[in-house]
Amino acid sequence: MPVTVAVAEKQDMPIYLTGLGAVQASFTVGIRPQVDGKLEQVLFKEGEHVRKGDVLAKIDPRLYQAALDKAKASKAQDDAQLISAQKDLRRSRTLVDKSFQTQQVVDQQQAKVDQLIASIDADQAAIETAQTQLDYTSIVAPSDGRMGVRMIDPGNIVHASDSAPIATLTLTKPAAVLFTLSARSLNDVRDAIARGPVEVTALSQDNRRTLGKGTLLLIDNMVDQASATMRLKAMFDNEDEQLWPGDFVNARVSLEVRHDALTVPSAAVQRGPDGIFTWVVGEDDVVQARPITSGPTTGDRTIITSGLAAGERVVVNGQYKLRQKAKVTVTQPAPPVAKQAQAS
Repeated sequence: MPVTVAVAEKQDMPIYLTGLGAVQASFTVGIRPQVDGKLEQVLFKEGEHVRKGDVLAKIDPRLYQAALDKAKASKAQDDAQLISAQKDLRRSRTLVDKSFQTQQVVDQQQAKVDQLIASIDADQAAIETAQTQLDYTSIVAPSDGRMGVRMIDPGNIVHASDSAPIATLTLTKPAAVLFTLSARSLNDVRDAIARGPVEVTALSQDNRRTLGKGTLLLIDNMVDQASATMRLKAMFDNEDEQLWPGDFVNARVSLEVRHDALTVPSAAVQRGPDGIFTWVVGEDDVVQARPITSGPTTGDRTIITSGLAAGERVVVNGQYKLRQKAKVTVTQPAPPVAKQAQAS
């Protein structure tokens, strides 16, 4: 029977765990008004990068400017009254010293001065409140980031209680990936964290593109008992912005590298009624089913922990026709065809 074989060989094998995850921006905030009024201007362009402190929109400030002016005028009035009351208090004390005035009048004048001082403090607080309200008419970016789609156009009346934001600001440098793994891998991941920083690679959903490399940040503090999974979070610099908030990616966690591990192509590992086995081709081209113990699989190769020795030949294609101690004809697999670059 014709079969294709491969040789069991020792090599360094990286051990990975892969889970489905979603990209999250490191900072997301809805740009909302903090005061009521008419939205006069929107100063950002949809999709552009903005810096912290940039003015994004302006609300009609006239009512808030008038409130500030009124608070300042009220303080100026109380300041003038305080100066007059303090002079009256000094005169009353002079008259008391000369027995031309009673102490009661002095106490009343002192109470008036204290009352005016308290009114001035209240006026100052009102000025600060009015100034804050006026400052809120200019909506500024709370952080660097990229603006999203504008939801409200200039000319509309906006309120601080509005649920819909004017737009959403996201910071994608750095970016996070929140993904899940089987809870059975919890101890392996914790051991890897104890050894040092754990590298996480973000891949496209078809695993054809590498979108970025980052570091595992944390394991969630609880295991989801309903699905027997755990959530993990990794951080990526994302300088090229390949990771886009909301996109689904495959997160590949690099646990360790096993040195001199005995490996065979994964196609050589078979499952039968008695467990895992592989077909081994002897020197006389006679095959024999041999029980093995397999370890982790990376790519198209599987680690064999027992049952095989380096250099032995195993069948990777044509197993379904084989019987114990059957004679086979060994065919070598075709060499891979080199891919030629295509001019764009």
